[in-house]
Amino acid sequence: MAGRLARKLALFVQRHRTGLLVGSCAGAFSVQVLHHVFPEQTYRKLHQAWSKGEPASLSETLRKTFQDVLRDAGVRDPRKYSAFAAFGFHPVGAGLPWLPAGARIGVPAHFDSTADAPAGISDRVILINGEAVRGDGSPGRALRESLVLSPAAQRFAIGREVARLQGGGPVLLAAVAPAGLALTCLCGVAVKQLLGLYAGPVLLRGLANAAVLTVGAAGYCLVSDAVGQWLDYRWDRRAASLSTDYATGGVEFYNKLLARNVALRGLMGRKGEEMFAPSGNLFPSSWFRLQRAPYTARRDSIVGLLKEQKA
Repeated sequence: MAGRLARKLALFVQRHRTGLLVGSCAGAFSVQVLHHVFPEQTYRKLHQAWSKGEPASLSETLRKTFQDVLRDAGVRDPRKYSAFAAFGFHPVGAGLPWLPAGARIGVPAHFDSTADAPAGISDRVILINGEAVRGDGSPGRALRESLVLSPAAQRFAIGREVARLQGGGPVLLAAVAPAGLALTCLCGVAVKQLLGLYAGPVLLRGLANAAVLTVGAAGYCLVSDAVGQWLDYRWDRRAASLSTDYATGGVEFYNKLLARNVALRGLMGRKGEEMFAPSGNLFPSSWFRLQRAPYTARRDSIVGLLKEQKA
């Protein structure tokens, strides 16, 4: 019974493989861009900051900063971009500006903080592992100081998200999976044709398929990570290229981000040592993948660009 069902399934796949491949590629692409098509209903609800049971709102200062960044970035239609108050330590964004829903960018509440007037997260209770962080201790003081950014660093952080969405970053990342799937299937067909396995035993075709799938999965991980890191550097440099002020802010942004991670490493104990390197970079989530470019390398890239601008 099982053998008969397997043969019928193999015959069905053989007859409709083109349609199945197209449908699978479309599905893989759609899953990754769905929340960018409806950012208001998906991404914003997930990242919205709340205060006293109500959605938090951006201050007028941050709204003005956001509009200034849009102008500096040369956005043709600022109405396609909207900002909201988000929780977390750095800006987040989703959406495609050329679609009707536009783009949504979340600006953290602690961007209202200044050295003279702390506000947002840096002036509230910070919980680590369920315990409040003492502000008078060295790690707690370092964490709070790392959350205070200059206006230049704030503009760079927001500008990077604007550049990412403006340049179609979500589409580029989403295209890797369907491209890898299509290439793997085509390679599988080519290998079986070259080796003459279509006329041979089903077992050999199954082993060939398994080998091609393994190589395809490994290739997808490598290409996906390489594209992700390339895009990290690309959006950083695009934002830093807007002006020397943005480049200087980018260096400060990553220095503060690294300092924050070092402080969290000390405050979170063993879990912090597993998440953060002594330099402040993030450890990879798995031993064979490095999805994001290291923060130190991204900072050094902007330092190099800043030297070019000053030369």
